[in-house]
Amino acid sequence: MKRITMIMAAFLAISLSVCAQTNKNKNKVLVAYFSASGVTKGVATQLAEVTKGTLHEIKPAQPYTEADLDWRDKQSRSTLEMKDKSSRPAITDKLPNLKNYNVIYVGFPIWWNTCPTIINTFMEAYDFKGKTVIPFATSGSSSIQKACEDLKATYPNIKWKEGKLLNHASKKDIEDWVKSLSY
Repeated sequence: MKRITMIMAAFLAISLSVCAQTNKNKNKVLVAYFSASGVTKGVATQLAEVTKGTLHEIKPAQPYTEADLDWRDKQSRSTLEMKDKSSRPAITDKLPNLKNYNVIYVGFPIWWNTCPTIINTFMEAYDFKGKTVIPFATSGSSSIQKACEDLKATYPNIKWKEGKLLNHASKKDIEDWVKSLSY
C-alpha cells in the first residue's frame, strides 16, 4: 500500500509540474517597443524584467536623427509621417516567432497625441489573432488615451487590454500595474 501511495504521489507531483509548465508557456510575454530618445526603452527594459518577458526593439530601417524628430519643423520626417495616416516607416529585425507569445506589450513615445506610425508598421507585420496586446507609452505632456483609442479603432480584431502611461514609473509601479492586469 505504501508503494502505491508513493507512486501516486510521484505521479501527482509530475502532473502538477507539467501543469505549471503549461501555464508558464500559455502566458509567454513579449515586450516590443519603439524608442526615439531612449526613454521608452528604459521603461520597456524594466517591464521585460518584471514580466520575465522577451524584449524586442521595433527598429526603423532608417534611424531617426534629431532633425527628424524636431516636432516644431513642419517638414521634419516625424511631422510628415504623423500628418500622413497611411505612413508606414519600414522596420528591421522582424520577429520570426510571434506565434510563441500570448501576451504582447507594445511600447512607444506619444507623438502628436497618439502612437508613432512605425507602431502601425509593427501591428500590420504580424498576426495578433488569439493574443492579448497591451500598449504602454511615455510622453512629455500627453496621455495615452487617444493612442489606445486609435489602436483599438484601427485594429478592432485584436484583444486589447487598457494601456498605461509609464512616465517616471518605478519598478514597483510597473509590478503593480502588471499584477492588476488579467490575461
